[in-house]
Amino acid sequence: MTYQLDQPAQPRRGRTTARPVGTGSAPHFGSLPLGDPTGGSDGIRWREQVDGKQLYPRVAIDRDVVLTMSDGVRLRATVVRPANRFGQTVLTPYPAILNINPYNRVAIDALDHALHAPGLGKALHTASATMDGTGTGLEGLTTLTKTLSGGVFDVFGINRNLVRSGYVQIIVDVRGTGASQGKWQILGAREQQDSVEIIDWVAEQEWCNGAVGLAGWSYSAINSLQAADKRLPAVKAVFAVEGCDDIVRDIYITGGMPSAFIPTWLSVVNLLKWLPNPSSPVRDVFRGDTARWLRDRLKSPATEITSLLWGFLTARDDRIFDDPYFDERDPVVDRITAPTFTVGAWHDLFGRSATGVYERLQMEPGRKQMVVGDGYHVDVGSGYGGKFAPPRLDVLERAWFDRWLKGHRNGVEYYGPVTMLQQGGAWTSGPSFPRPGVVPQRLYLTDTPSGTADHATHDGSLAITPVDDLSSLTVHPDARGAVSRDMTQVTAGAAMIFGRSFTADARFQERGGLSFTTEPVTESTTISGPMNLRLNVATTGHEAIWAVTVNDVAPDGTSTVLTNGALSASNRALDPSQSTYASDGNLISAHHYLSRKRKLPVPADEPVRIDVDLVPTDAVLEPGHRLRVDVYAASFPRYLTVVPDLIKARGRRQRLVLDPRHPSHLTFCSSGTW
Repeated sequence: MTYQLDQPAQPRRGRTTARPVGTGSAPHFGSLPLGDPTGGSDGIRWREQVDGKQLYPRVAIDRDVVLTMSDGVRLRATVVRPANRFGQTVLTPYPAILNINPYNRVAIDALDHALHAPGLGKALHTASATMDGTGTGLEGLTTLTKTLSGGVFDVFGINRNLVRSGYVQIIVDVRGTGASQGKWQILGAREQQDSVEIIDWVAEQEWCNGAVGLAGWSYSAINSLQAADKRLPAVKAVFAVEGCDDIVRDIYITGGMPSAFIPTWLSVVNLLKWLPNPSSPVRDVFRGDTARWLRDRLKSPATEITSLLWGFLTARDDRIFDDPYFDERDPVVDRITAPTFTVGAWHDLFGRSATGVYERLQMEPGRKQMVVGDGYHVDVGSGYGGKFAPPRLDVLERAWFDRWLKGHRNGVEYYGPVTMLQQGGAWTSGPSFPRPGVVPQRLYLTDTPSGTADHATHDGSLAITPVDDLSSLTVHPDARGAVSRDMTQVTAGAAMIFGRSFTADARFQERGGLSFTTEPVTESTTISGPMNLRLNVATTGHEAIWAVTVNDVAPDGTSTVLTNGALSASNRALDPSQSTYASDGNLISAHHYLSRKRKLPVPADEPVRIDVDLVPTDAVLEPGHRLRVDVYAASFPRYLTVVPDLIKARGRRQRLVLDPRHPSHLTFCSSGTW
């Protein structure tokens, strides 16, 4: 898709004349103003509906539901239904909310028991909402703990308030995980067929009125999007928190390099799948489920761990490349027709998908919504529900499903549709991403000292004109990426507890990199959308690893990463049909093939051109701040190099060649002049 950035977005119709998005013509009586990320008075009502008295006082939970798939594999599920004050299940059929995930219902049950234990649950929520270590050594820790009060665990696990308001919730262990039988496929075709069969089963149950909503966080958000692209009539809405539509480029082999996150994550899920279901151990034995479960676990004790290791050591496994293995796993987002609410974060593991899913949804704004925060993966929702922030995630989920599964005219289709926490700024809501009013810009990397990065391997400048003379800057790989925002990103946000060098200040990492910095801006300058960094590079080996960050540099020298990217030199071949070009024809987002057959030779000591695609972002530079590009020869462990490529690199020395005939430059979209 080409960004037509010179065409401003059409203004949205006024609230007094607008008709509700979707079917029907009933008027909406809310007062949500355009551009209010809190939801205005509508947002207050949504929260009151969640926090106030519910239709039913209790829930009834059946943790021993068996679903038999068409191939005979038995999946295990939990069904949560409304109940009266005596604990008796309500017989009235209601819309159903489905969550399918691989993290074992044992863990979800433990979370549910903790959050609803008398006294303890309320104390945990209160502490989460009130603890604030901003500006102290506990800042990272309290950012993580605020996730609880942000509502994401209600989306991920058992949402009792939602059920008590008149819904049924179904949580299913993915095939080969938790108490479900079979072999874990990791989002594969058979697993997707399971989702279809589960939805059909749910819609036919006497406790379901035929309407199904799909919800989830991370893995379960991805399979929600996968299920939605099948266009099943029963699926009426999707609420996906930190899902993904391009597993390869987001996390699996970013820039052609594996991520340390994948083996860690695979190990965790493989360990969890060995925990049996404690809710029905005796029945499982007599029904033969325990024997079948154990047989299937022994057949695949550590799914994909050995193949991943083999691929890392030899590069002979197709999963080290962009292969059809991944094609069948990526949701086909442009096929989705059900109203979809997507939530992401600028430094999430799936950073590209935060905006990519919204862009690819082929439906009018309102039926699609996007909220993107300035965080990582495990801290999603932290700070939500605050004075100037979006409503909590459980509040948005309830409003979304009330609108599209129950037909309530609650105004949620008028929220956003694009709500973002602007890096360096505040929460905003608007009509589109990239932000209206930004235009393509180009800044060149030069060797002229900026006087702001003496700590770096080289202090250069970002300027509006390229260099006049040829020069070469050498950079060596090091391990400083282990203390950086890259490290926090690859640990899904966990490393933020170690301090500002892992989140807000990149100066330690910059000691091993080449820095290029602009003059300070004189007015607030917005940066919004994708970016591309074109580099003219050389290496002494036959492979090279390039990692890049784009930073906001404050007057006191603090350098905060806004976005990042990486590329191995052999994967520099571009797919023009999938790349993005600005309205002036400049490449603004590179799409590399990353396939085995498209790898290019890397000649020793001969400069080649590479385009490093950077994660789309939204930021503002305040007066006195500067924009900086940092170029590194590695960022371990965010980007790993397979052993054959390490051998090709031969203890490399990498060079950035600043050549007026082949200038290195950053292309991005922003307001203002540079």
